[in-house]
Amino acid sequence: MQAMQSLKLKHLVALLHRTRVNTLSDLPIRNSVCFMRFARKMSSKPTVFVTLNYIPEKIHCVFSESCEVEYYSGPGNCPRELLLEKVRGKSALYCIVSDTIDAELLNAAGPSLKVISTMSVGHDHIDLNECRKRNVAVGYTPGVLTDATADLTVTLLLAAMRRLTEATKEVTEGGWSFWRPFWLNGLELTDSTVGIVGLGRIGQAVLSRLKPFGVKRFVYCGNRRKEEDVSLNATFVTFDELLKESDFVVVCCSLNEKTKMMFDAEAFGKMKPNAIIVNTSRGLIVDQDALYHALTTGQIWAAGIDVTHPEPLPPDHKLTTLANCVISPHIGSSTTKAREKMALITVLNIIANLKGETMPERLV
Repeated sequence: MQAMQSLKLKHLVALLHRTRVNTLSDLPIRNSVCFMRFARKMSSKPTVFVTLNYIPEKIHCVFSESCEVEYYSGPGNCPRELLLEKVRGKSALYCIVSDTIDAELLNAAGPSLKVISTMSVGHDHIDLNECRKRNVAVGYTPGVLTDATADLTVTLLLAAMRRLTEATKEVTEGGWSFWRPFWLNGLELTDSTVGIVGLGRIGQAVLSRLKPFGVKRFVYCGNRRKEEDVSLNATFVTFDELLKESDFVVVCCSLNEKTKMMFDAEAFGKMKPNAIIVNTSRGLIVDQDALYHALTTGQIWAAGIDVTHPEPLPPDHKLTTLANCVISPHIGSSTTKAREKMALITVLNIIANLKGETMPERLV
């Protein structure tokens, strides 16, 4: 406890990134003398609006020591009209990926808004240029969700490859009547080529998880060759080469103007007929009409997607009717460990900025 009491803010943030910190029970923050002193240094409590209706109690205690915190109190996501009303006059905003942060919102907030912190690593929902114009700092939560997202990426790949949702349906609907040697046959990773679009933190974590499956070759594409590719035994190729050579295509890149709709009809036409695509990045990277066509005409074999456009995907969307399309509801980082760390870093970004300290994870 004495060691924890002497922690500075930067040391706490570093602690968050250590693998041995599994849950908030490992972080006795509420009784930390460091944070109590940190809070008392604030001359007055600035106001913050949180677009969630809940964050873990222990994190709320940290937050409320330094700020007057107002939470969205309704069900579902915070409605746009209410967000525009609640952000007015606030010093900070705690937001999530479903909140659009644009000029309209920044104008509604007014000059009092100093910092926005998003509980996500993706930031395509935030107009960073508009924030820069107004000198509004922006924080995010990279790093802490890498393992959780990589785990789900591999899960979707395996589920699509082995036709897991089809098989489960056969059990629950009575289709499992007798043993058939050529029933529900799937694919294997052994001796395959895996192509990773975007070999960043998550892409590298996916690669390391797939190595033990006997993958023959890893290729990747992106803005530039990665220095780490030698140790990872991965080969830098063009996007077209990756499409043509890969048995499994894993999308781990960020969404930007270059990657938006990069998987269109032309891209799917270059892929192998036995290829599987997995997307845990952003829905707008894949043209869903082109994906549907590719899956129903045999251009590719299957897909596993955790992200869609729009979100949530309507239950009657045509992709939900396909047996060879495994869909999960954007749960890439949805583990207790990852989400608690994300919530805490989101809060620490706000507190640090309002105190005039360096934000743990700053975009702008």
